[in-house]
Amino acid sequence: MGKSEAEQPRDRRQFAAATQRNREPILQVLQRVLPPEGTVLELASGTGEHGAFFAPRLAPRFWLPSDPNPLALESIEAWRQEVGCDRLLPPLELDARESSWTVERQPPPALEEQPIRALVCINMIHIAPWQACLGLLAGAERLLPPGGVLYLYGPYKENGRHTSPSNEGFDLMLRDRDSSWGVRDLEAVVAAAEERQLRFQEMVEMPANNRSLVFSR
Repeated sequence: MGKSEAEQPRDRRQFAAATQRNREPILQVLQRVLPPEGTVLELASGTGEHGAFFAPRLAPRFWLPSDPNPLALESIEAWRQEVGCDRLLPPLELDARESSWTVERQPPPALEEQPIRALVCINMIHIAPWQACLGLLAGAERLLPPGGVLYLYGPYKENGRHTSPSNEGFDLMLRDRDSSWGVRDLEAVVAAAEERQLRFQEMVEMPANNRSLVFSR
């Protein structure tokens, strides 16, 4: 006799449609720009789908997901259990706005042999206050070794203008939900990064009017 519905374990995985669309193009950039070894710390991992997809394909690198949201952390861990990849590390609770991150105060044992050499942040800085972007950049300055890489993905304004009508509408929707959110100026992000010793390397045009930004320490 099968388990009753109440006894069935709840699937804690969350799903984001955008992940299915952008994961392959992002992977192509990451395979080219990431250091060849070490640990990649992902900020604002959300559902955890990106890490579950990237970790097996970016070996021998390790992937360390993180998020400040407890429900997101449950989803990330559920995806980690689903894929069963030893390169995908247990997620950390981490808020980019903090002056000292969890990974600095209580580093996972895996970092002793595989230190952080890259930070990845996908679709965060427009759905968060500007302080989250500044905190992310400050953390990258603290954590990345010389030659380390910071990778950002999402929509940006360029020269003060939106790159498409859809991005403009998206920006208005975000600001309506929270006045501290919104599509950021690419030039402002680059300038803030350079103030924190992060050199802008390249911009890659991505599907759906998004951009990949690559910085080095």
